[in-house]
Amino acid sequence: MSTLVTGIGELVSNDPLLGAGPLGVVHDAALVAADGLVAWVGPATAAPAADDRVDVGGRAVVPGFVDSHAHLVFAGDRSAEFAARMTGVRYDGGGIASTVHATRAASDSELRTRLAGLVAEMRAQGTTTVEVKSGYGLTVDDEARSLRLAREVTAETTYLGAHVVPPEYAGRRDDYVALVTGPMLDACAPYARWIDVFCEPASPHSFDADSARAVLEAGRRAGLGLRVHANQLSAGPGVVLGCELGATSVDHCTYLSGTDVDALAGGGTVATLLPGVEFSTRHPYPDARRLIDAGATVALASDCNPGTSFTTSMPFCVALAVREMGMTPVEAVTAATAGGAQALRRDDVGHLRVGARADLAVLDAPSYVHLAYRPGVPLARTLPLRT
Repeated sequence: MSTLVTGIGELVSNDPLLGAGPLGVVHDAALVAADGLVAWVGPATAAPAADDRVDVGGRAVVPGFVDSHAHLVFAGDRSAEFAARMTGVRYDGGGIASTVHATRAASDSELRTRLAGLVAEMRAQGTTTVEVKSGYGLTVDDEARSLRLAREVTAETTYLGAHVVPPEYAGRRDDYVALVTGPMLDACAPYARWIDVFCEPASPHSFDADSARAVLEAGRRAGLGLRVHANQLSAGPGVVLGCELGATSVDHCTYLSGTDVDALAGGGTVATLLPGVEFSTRHPYPDARRLIDAGATVALASDCNPGTSFTTSMPFCVALAVREMGMTPVEAVTAATAGGAQALRRDDVGHLRVGARADLAVLDAPSYVHLAYRPGVPLARTLPLRT
């Protein structure tokens, strides 16, 4: 079964060989999808025949958003914490413990229902690939359960046993690291593609450089790719550590030194920026302009989680990046699609070249610029295709 998508007023291919500028924009375009993949793309006047036909009526089409950082397996509510921050209470990571308590008490069915609902929200707003982390169980069984449930909705699963030190290990960080790098890793690795750690010495709840290194090196020995929560609350060692160890992505990057920027610009590690967090915590927004000008690769992701960024909207993150982080609309759309794909080491998503997954997001607008131009308006949706 093949489907011709026609009536595309503006197609963002993310391939400069296919169209104009860095986004590879093709006007009055069409695309053929077959067997779930892009089989042809180009001007509508040259489109081949297909078994089925979908006309999007002059709307813009972009690659489905690639959300490379999300925490979707959890229970409970932290809206009171958000309200307190809006009155000046500073975030330090301590609220994670309340989500851990609620998640441990929840049934598989409750967790699965919320997970499915959040993924549905994402797809309704144009996200077609999502990474999902554990990190709210923090026992061997609960972390493995979280990843088993996450694997039901995505292949991009991340073991985050080193999210924070749980209350029962208060004052015994080394003992908890031994659990994370030993029995917990053994139980979780079969369900995970990645390992992550919250490296944030400024927080009394997270992990310093030595602990983070131990976690990441253990994950690498187990065959997992590396990711790092780094420099969210203050300047620290996380970015340089991630780059040194060859992490695929370091995420947050809110507080950066010149050394951090140089490390990101000089290697293959992606800087994944999460502007929904700064919106929710009132910390300064990351300086994306500084990173891009230095030559670093930047991705945007939602960091959907109940404490610091309870949004599933990649269009909202695009708008924040343009308004608050010095990015142009071109750069923000690239970061939310191709950048996210690079942060997951995926070459089959984030673009619409022949052979890519036929993941299309249709905008109820004539141009991708409207993602930033009309913030908060539900313009994007995933386009289902019969292939």
